[in-house]
Amino acid sequence: MKNFGVYLNPSYTKFDEIFNLLRQLQTEYGLTFYGFKSQQEIFPSAFNHVLDDTDIKIPLDCILVFGGDGTILRAKNIALQTKAPILGINLGYLGFLSESTLADLKKSVKDLLRNKYKLQQRMLLSVFLKRDKKVIYQGLALNDAVIYKGNSARMMEIRMYNSGRFVVDTRCDGVIASTPTGSTAYSLSAGGPILSPVMKAIVVSPLNPHILSIRPMVFQDKDKLTFRIAGTDLQGKLQIDGINVHELQEKDELTVTAAKQQVDFIKLSNRTFYKILRNKMHLGK
Repeated sequence: MKNFGVYLNPSYTKFDEIFNLLRQLQTEYGLTFYGFKSQQEIFPSAFNHVLDDTDIKIPLDCILVFGGDGTILRAKNIALQTKAPILGINLGYLGFLSESTLADLKKSVKDLLRNKYKLQQRMLLSVFLKRDKKVIYQGLALNDAVIYKGNSARMMEIRMYNSGRFVVDTRCDGVIASTPTGSTAYSLSAGGPILSPVMKAIVVSPLNPHILSIRPMVFQDKDKLTFRIAGTDLQGKLQIDGINVHELQEKDELTVTAAKQQVDFIKLSNRTFYKILRNKMHLGK
């Protein structure tokens, strides 16, 4: 590995620590670090390797993402474009998707250069929003796609189908469709199950359903899930990985499937997913 992309949480305040470490690594190992145009104002003037996020022509071997899980979610589009794996360096609180810390960065880079790592593939969701039978939005979710009622105090009515077959009709505040990676995020807060991040499945978790018997469900990755918004004049929201991407209207139809694309994450340690759960979420002993 020689060429590294660097993606930063813009709200972090101690950038000098990061850039000093990168300069040391550049000098010691002859590495090249590339920033991205969308974050150009963050990088010092001496950091003269800046790539256009939308047209990356330099082959990257790895993307170092400095921040929490939210920053890693924002970096997924760069990973998809370059096909470079992500190494998360946690600067946040929980850091579920991170594999290293700022204090361990030098050791982590050494391990990468010695090929002491594994690649872990993470599933994505392919999301299509239709209105009047026309696709008006499409995107990819690493964590989740969320139908939400927005600012209204009223519930939404959502009808769910699996490969054209009716599943359930529920009044609720919204619905979360998540990947196994996202099962420890918003879906978990809504009472959804925890799935191993390397599984291939789709978790559907309703938000505050009107009927208590409506519970979270797990579907196969080959299933085609459709959510139809009915019986309401609410102006809802579609969120992808925590960002509002489109307004929702009555009779809109959201289709969610497993995407063909995947994002690779670098795994350096022998810590199991279950040990991470115990440490970060105080799960049992």
